[in-house]
Amino acid sequence: MTVAFTPHAVWNTGPVPQLPPLPVRDGVNATRLAVPASGWDTVLDYVLHRWGHVDPDGIVARFRTGEVRAADGTVVTESTPLTAHDFVWYYRSLPHEDPIPFEVTVLHQDEHLVAVDKPHFLPTTPGGRFVQESALVRLRNQLGLDHLVPIHRLDRATAGVLLFSTNPDTRGPYQVLFERRQVWKVYEAVSALAGTAGRFPLTYRNRMDKVKGVLTARLLDYGTQESGRSPGAPARPGRKTNRPTTGANAETRIELIGTGVSAGTWAGAGVGHLRLFPRTGRTHQLRVHLAALGLGILNDPFYPILQDVAPDDYERPLQLLAHTIGFTDPLTGTERRFSSRLQLRERPEAGA
Repeated sequence: MTVAFTPHAVWNTGPVPQLPPLPVRDGVNATRLAVPASGWDTVLDYVLHRWGHVDPDGIVARFRTGEVRAADGTVVTESTPLTAHDFVWYYRSLPHEDPIPFEVTVLHQDEHLVAVDKPHFLPTTPGGRFVQESALVRLRNQLGLDHLVPIHRLDRATAGVLLFSTNPDTRGPYQVLFERRQVWKVYEAVSALAGTAGRFPLTYRNRMDKVKGVLTARLLDYGTQESGRSPGAPARPGRKTNRPTTGANAETRIELIGTGVSAGTWAGAGVGHLRLFPRTGRTHQLRVHLAALGLGILNDPFYPILQDVAPDDYERPLQLLAHTIGFTDPLTGTERRFSSRLQLRERPEAGA
């Protein structure tokens, strides 16, 4: 994959001190590059030093056509001194992307929000080898909304309800709902059948974290004296703080919808269809909790055992669905609820 001069893409997901001096193009924000204080004569010299091995002609062409700008909108030319600006903005060359063969379905759209059904395999935002093939860029292009940004995220492997802000002026109150955990969510999962229905409902709690750059979450030990609030107690809303937490920091209530035989690629296998109520929002929390209970989600390449990297198998999506999301609208005070129209393909056959 060849990408021309791409140090760091800035995907605007909330209020920022200053907007990019270049507009969104093809659904993608311009990219920002920090410029050092010394070492080269011009900005172009520095950029060629960093990325000239990738696409030198393309880099020079950007400077000549006015597609490199300073934060105040000033055009950065071939002769602009290195010390003239702290940052420059430009459009990156996008790699070829094979289309992900599933559509994003709009469930609701108004002047403030868009609610969609995100399919499996499609990332929420651009990153790595996925740019045009992301929910954000697809929707910007489809709806013609350059200011569209996600209010929260779903893993690429997870399908279901995803919310976007359409209006920068009202984005903040909706983001605060998630920061204060004033949003309730319901997920569904299909797991290999283990144990009996008598296990459910149950609440699982543990302590975990996720280190950037490491694929799987870590499980952390804690003493019983640090177990925190009792299982089943309601989550306490409030702003996040920098104070370190002790004890369990992840909690999920799990209910059994039904058991039976898979109707999908696991046909003939006994499976359990589960409903999940996360009371916290740790990365990979639901996948970790079900794996810890011996109920690993079908087609999960990370848990309980990390599998070798392999191409996406579109016939075997992770059997995890963000089914419903609800909250009290901060602008109107009305109750809002959005539910997915998708269904997990490995769920038990009706009447089985």
